[in-house]
Amino acid sequence: MDRTLILIRHGQSEWNLKNLFTGWKDPDLTETGVKEAIQAGALLGARNIKFDIAFTSELIRAQRTCQFVLDGVGQSALTTIRKQALNERDYGDLAGLNKDDARQKWGEEQVHVWRRSYDTPPPGGESLKDTGARVWPYYLTDILPRVLAGECVLVAAHGNSLRALVMVLDGLDTTQVTQLNLGTGVPMIYKLDATSKVISKEVLE
Repeated sequence: MDRTLILIRHGQSEWNLKNLFTGWKDPDLTETGVKEAIQAGALLGARNIKFDIAFTSELIRAQRTCQFVLDGVGQSALTTIRKQALNERDYGDLAGLNKDDARQKWGEEQVHVWRRSYDTPPPGGESLKDTGARVWPYYLTDILPRVLAGECVLVAAHGNSLRALVMVLDGLDTTQVTQLNLGTGVPMIYKLDATSKVISKEVLE
């Protein structure tokens, strides 16, 4: 039984490069982001990884990263499920704003709280806790059963939707998860046992 779950944050996006809050906005990958996604596919392909199913969000930067990874392992036509539950955290009124401009408007401390706290959302947006409240049920009902059935599953998503998932997988508390940063285009390989417990984790940096 394989029971492998591979998570990957999308490659660098155009708004990552411009230092903008992105959230549910839909900018594409940069040239660097494309290279990161292709490299991730090459790393996984070199290990002869074969997926049974792929999951991604409704946003193009995650979808394209997913496709580049699948291309890299020789599975370009693999069934891929797109789901809003895996979307990035909704940054609400901050979406589209330059992070430095936001600090000037609301103050460094307030913006830091919105960005890094566990349960304080920005105006009109979601906290990490809110993001988890849609990611976790979808993981339990749609993704985890495939893994426990012995499949190799790819999830290509976003910094905060994956932080919420890693929080559960790694057993992090609400303080530890606020310190967690996930690199763009970096695969994380989890092996689970039959009870869904993580027995190994490898980060391909």
